[in-house]
Amino acid sequence: MNESRIQFSERKSEIDLYQLQELLNVSTFWAKGRSVEDLGIAIANSEPVISVCDRDQLIGFARATSDGIYRATIWDVVIHPEYQSNGLGSNLVKTVLSHPRMRRVERIYLMTTHQQGFYKKIGFQPNTTTTMVLDNLANLTFAPATEVQLQESLGG
Repeated sequence: MNESRIQFSERKSEIDLYQLQELLNVSTFWAKGRSVEDLGIAIANSEPVISVCDRDQLIGFARATSDGIYRATIWDVVIHPEYQSNGLGSNLVKTVLSHPRMRRVERIYLMTTHQQGFYKKIGFQPNTTTTMVLDNLANLTFAPATEVQLQESLGG
């Protein structure tokens, strides 16, 4: 890294989806191979979305989803390996947490496989009692609720 100029941004429109795809492919095992189209959908449905750039190069990213008051989840926290271990990851998570959409949220979740120690330093605690998961891709045969209600009302 020579003469870096690190900037944090919450402007979704400035995120180069191809750079994001490459950042995830280089920096993660859990987000390799995500399509540019799907990344665009995820970003459009998230708030806040925080990017970290060194000049014009995307080097960090995180996003959250929330109802704005009771629950939120932080997703896709990533810093390029060449920029890790200098506080950028902590600053990235703190930037997400300080966003107006997140400040009043009662409980904030995140999922991590190997970084529990990193998140504990920020204030997160392990939670083994409330998290469950449904692999929805295997269950695409669920009928939409309106169809179920219609079938019930017709005696089906």
